[in-house]
Amino acid sequence: MPKENLQIVSSAGARESIRVLHLKGPLNIQTVFTLQDALKQETSPALILDFSDVPFIDSAGLGALVAAHVSSQKTMRKLAYAEMNTQVKALIDMTHVSQIIKSYPTIKEAEAALP
Repeated sequence: MPKENLQIVSSAGARESIRVLHLKGPLNIQTVFTLQDALKQETSPALILDFSDVPFIDSAGLGALVAAHVSSQKTMRKLAYAEMNTQVKALIDMTHVSQIIKSYPTIKEAEAALP
């Protein structure tokens, strides 16, 4: 089985305090550390994770999202998720993780929701 990759590109958001991390590839046991490293390196007070190019996540990826939420709470960083596809959103909803993380249909809506 070929090793899967997760590419992450950081870009400026609509306001100076917001950064957007564009994820491309699956978020799974093989790629979760890439996301964790990117989150540790990012220092902006508000962060949006763009899931528009994430085809699926597994339980390790789900755990990484919960860990990112907990970390953002401890550091007072605002964190939002945007553009999750149907499969990813279904997993988030089925596991009730949607009760703790903020997910928006578009990046623009996520930016508007962040202070």
